[in-house]
Amino acid sequence: MLTVTDKIQIPLSEFEFTYARSGGPGGQNVNKVSTKAQLRWAVSESPSLPLSVRLRFLEKYESRLTTAGEILISSQKYRDQKMNADYCLAKLKAMLESVALPPKIRKATKPSRAEKARRIEAKRQLSGKKQNRRPPGFEC
Repeated sequence: MLTVTDKIQIPLSEFEFTYARSGGPGGQNVNKVSTKAQLRWAVSESPSLPLSVRLRFLEKYESRLTTAGEILISSQKYRDQKMNADYCLAKLKAMLESVALPPKIRKATKPSRAEKARRIEAKRQLSGKKQNRRPPGFEC
């Protein structure tokens, strides 16, 4: 069971793991052992995900989805199959946590009169500093 929040729990039976040979250095072990883990999950068909979270996930990670609406996460960070599979689940959990809470609705506000005055004063000081850098008698 992948527990994202207390309300979002996904059974491991929804995930499909495949294993392949990892690339990179590692000697003979790389050529013999399939340690690279690939996690495939059909996000759009998952009954464990609330609709609002699913829509936010599909919108945010649209570029990472396959044409069938599945997300594919792979890991070859470790030389152990189980650790790579756990790392894939950790990546997915982080992705789900980023969309689990709805974004805060921004309320449009206007800057106060004092804030405007501070901004103008800062611009005036910066302008004065730059004018002091010019040689005397320099006119534009």
